[in-house]
Amino acid sequence: MIELDNVSKSFTLHNQGSAVIPVMERATLKVNPGECVALTGASGAGKSTLMRVIYGNYLAASGRVMVGGLDVAQAEPRDILALRRETLGYVSQFLRVVPRVPTLEVVAEPLLAVGVDKAEALEKAAGLLARLNIPERLWTLSPTTFSGGEQQRVNIARGFAHEYPAMLLDEPTASLDATNRETVLSLIEEAKARGTAIVGIFHDIEARQRVCDHEVNVSHFTPEAA
Repeated sequence: MIELDNVSKSFTLHNQGSAVIPVMERATLKVNPGECVALTGASGAGKSTLMRVIYGNYLAASGRVMVGGLDVAQAEPRDILALRRETLGYVSQFLRVVPRVPTLEVVAEPLLAVGVDKAEALEKAAGLLARLNIPERLWTLSPTTFSGGEQQRVNIARGFAHEYPAMLLDEPTASLDATNRETVLSLIEEAKARGTAIVGIFHDIEARQRVCDHEVNVSHFTPEAA
């Protein structure tokens, strides 16, 4: 479902004489349906960079980035947007939404985008918000007014609303209390059980050991290591 083959990435510093900084070489990764692979390595090793390459935010300099049969490294923008809508979900650490849109609709939006009936989408969104302990009195408000922890849980609910065949998770249990952490781990386990392929960054070692089947140390993909 997710497969990287000989992927490299560099950044060009246009404000410094167009200097080219290589950050990743020969990155290889394979995630089958129902598997969760954790990206590990020291801070700055390239974990987030690799996730963004998979999602198409960063363009790989070489190699293949296959997600559900689409090579993200070669795909047209419209195909990447379709992939994100239907196949590849991304739960980042930060909630980015249009201001003044009610929380219930924010969570339901991924379902509406793939044609789910509005009443059904709102019902599923409500169930996720309840599981993640977002008080119902807040559902009609914009999550931009919420605390950081509440925004994180809304972001997780939104990410798990549509049953994506593949998902990227960036620190999904960071800063959560024990109850909500358990809920998120259960959501990950449920996604794996239905065949979702997951790549994640988990600094929470116990969470990583519980839900991840393999670990890939991205430090091995740095130019010095490659």
